[in-house]
Amino acid sequence: MTAGLAAAGLTVAAAPAASAAQCTDIDVPVARGTFEPGTLGVFVGDPVYQAIQNRLQPRSLSGYRVDYPADLGEPASVQKGNTDLVNHVRSQAASCPQQRFVLVGYSQGANVVDNSIGVSSDGALVGGPIVATIPADLAPRIAAIVLFGNPIRAIGRQVTGPYQGRTKDYCASGDPICQSGGTDILAHLSYGGQADDAADFVAGKV
Repeated sequence: MTAGLAAAGLTVAAAPAASAAQCTDIDVPVARGTFEPGTLGVFVGDPVYQAIQNRLQPRSLSGYRVDYPADLGEPASVQKGNTDLVNHVRSQAASCPQQRFVLVGYSQGANVVDNSIGVSSDGALVGGPIVATIPADLAPRIAAIVLFGNPIRAIGRQVTGPYQGRTKDYCASGDPICQSGGTDILAHLSYGGQADDAADFVAGKV
């Protein structure tokens, strides 16, 4: 954990995966992008978490780094993230009955979130079949979902169903990961600039 994040009050659930963190008002599980460094992800998770925390003060937040490989060479990477995210939400919800959730996913991590809410990423870049979904009785506690560089968009898919109105899905112009025909890989690294906008969206949902 960096000093800056520690000063911001970031709480990240530690091993074992899916163990319950403290009962904050809002828990923010983050699925980072492929090979992305940082506590929750240097390009998206860290800046987005801080922006959400700043925007929602004085409510208390906890962050959770989804435990998965985030690797191109691991064939079941997204499925492992899918399983861990669902297990974390189930465990946390049982331990903290009043807690609500904001799900964050970037790149391959967006596939993890997609699968976890029942939108298959199979066929997308670094995607895979759904192996677990957040139980329907917990769906009302998912306050908001923010996705960045979501690979399913490049194959003409998007979040639909009960979570659609609670989801904001960012795809920068030219980003080849989420835009079919895109050629600007730097666009895929630009989403930290949307942190404040994402925080405003979340604030409107919680």
